Amino acid sequence: MQGGSSGIGYGLKYQARCISDVKADTDHTSFITGTLSLREENEVHLIRLSSGGTELICEGLFSHPNEIWDLASCPFDQRIFSTVFSTGESYGAAIWQIPELYGQLNSPQLERIASLDAHVAKINCVLWWPSGRHDKLLSIDDENIFLWTLDCSKKAAQVQSKESSGMLHYLSGGAWDPHDMNAVATTCESSVQFWDLRTMKKTNAIERAHIRNANYDMKKSHILVTAEDESGIHIWDLRKPKSPAKELPGHTHWTWAVTCNPEYDGLILSAGTDSTVNLWQAPTSAEDKATSESITEPLNQQADPLLNSYSDYEDSVYGNCPNFHLCFMPCF
Repeated sequence: MQGGSSGIGYGLKYQARCISDVKADTDHTSFITGTLSLREENEVHLIRLSSGGTELICEGLFSHPNEIWDLASCPFDQRIFSTVFSTGESYGAAIWQIPELYGQLNSPQLERIASLDAHVAKINCVLWWPSGRHDKLLSIDDENIFLWTLDCSKKAAQVQSKESSGMLHYLSGGAWDPHDMNAVATTCESSVQFWDLRTMKKTNAIERAHIRNANYDMKKSHILVTAEDESGIHIWDLRKPKSPAKELPGHTHWTWAVTCNPEYDGLILSAGTDSTVNLWQAPTSAEDKATSESITEPLNQQADPLLNSYSDYEDSVYGNCPNFHLCFMPCF
């Protein structure tokens, strides 16, 4: 294991809590992030890795009216993204479009395509189906999951269906299965719940305490990775959900976020409230004999799965990017 590598940095004027890779920009390695300032006008930064791979360049800087608590880039249009924001009194969510000539404007304004304004409870996140063009969106609040139909040309979003998580469950987030557009996992304080979007009914659940985040493996179907407060990182084969297929130790404090690399099997990035970002190697390929054997081995008999630990952060790290050709993390 190597430690303390700083990589490439990019400074923000204000604190930030969320970042997204721009999946639709197939020609560049790009990111979009938003700030979280209570009193100042917040900003959205469009950032691109230079052709030489040595620096991060600001391609666009846009004003945003409120604190940004969640941000996600549209997987099929690089100029469209969603935010969940706080006005200080309530939470809202909207779909935004970056102006076409943003590189030629001094103070470009984001265009609000649609507002996801059907929520009464606190909104936690907006999900796009990660595997391509789809006219549906998901939004999750403390109590409900909403399925929306989005028409960007008409600048409209309508609720197609809605379902409650139940009285004893308070939802915190979710992940959309990249291999099945009708399947989504939601996280709450005591479980991961699996939903069929065709019926908006729960199909299964993993009962675990204090799950903070979940992410599907883009390369392998049936594989879900979870980040948990005190028990680290668990890798699940959803065909056998009673116990995790593999466990990773996570962080010295709470493990807050986890994501799988979309290109390389077994690369996992995690972030925690110990002010570190960890890069793990934990292959899940069933075809790999060594991997299938290691899945059943006790953790103390395996090679150290921690490839690198990045600790150049001043405070807790709350988000990460699926596209981590470089490790780029917002923190405060």
